[in-house]
Amino acid sequence: MLNKTRLVARYTAGERMNHWFVAMTFILLALSGLALFHPFFFFLTNLFGGGPWTRILHPFIGVVMFVSFLSLVVKFWSNNFITRADLEWQKHLGEILANTATDLPEVGKYNIGQKYLFWALVVIIPTLVLTGFVIWRPYFAAFFPIPVIRVAVLVHSVAAFIAISAIIVHIYAAIWTSGSIRAMTRGTVSAAWAKHHHAAWYKKVTEENKL
Repeated sequence: MLNKTRLVARYTAGERMNHWFVAMTFILLALSGLALFHPFFFFLTNLFGGGPWTRILHPFIGVVMFVSFLSLVVKFWSNNFITRADLEWQKHLGEILANTATDLPEVGKYNIGQKYLFWALVVIIPTLVLTGFVIWRPYFAAFFPIPVIRVAVLVHSVAAFIAISAIIVHIYAAIWTSGSIRAMTRGTVSAAWAKHHHAAWYKKVTEENKL
């Protein structure tokens, strides 16, 4: 019989610290980026000490976030390959959202929605970094012609919009799925949560703990 009060370790303290550091730098980048993107958001520069400081800090924060994000990618890379079970699970997404799904295939540590987010960020964040270097004044922009810089600005803006939208969905999903926030604040989830949402992962960790 399943002990619903038993806790299962999902993230180490180091993984949680890394996650929240990336999250914090991402928020700073989103706010400073919006401030630089359109006059309507210029008031956000007050959070960074004014317009000039916002322009100076934004790319440096981006580099720091990229380095921290790379460590997350290395850590979680192997858990994010899409499997047949994930594709089958995806077919029942409507039922899952309506909380009427039954007999779902067992998924691993992450479901396909989480994996899509992971791979989207793996593509988007390096894109933001590369285009950011092209438009980074006064250090690198001088090496590129104006047309290239304009294209880089456009791609950077679109990529940033996609990234912000994806993170908003990620936050909503974490709040919507009761028990998920605990995993990234305390590092554990209940055995019942693990078995319900990530049965294949739950079986794996319980078998490993028996060894």
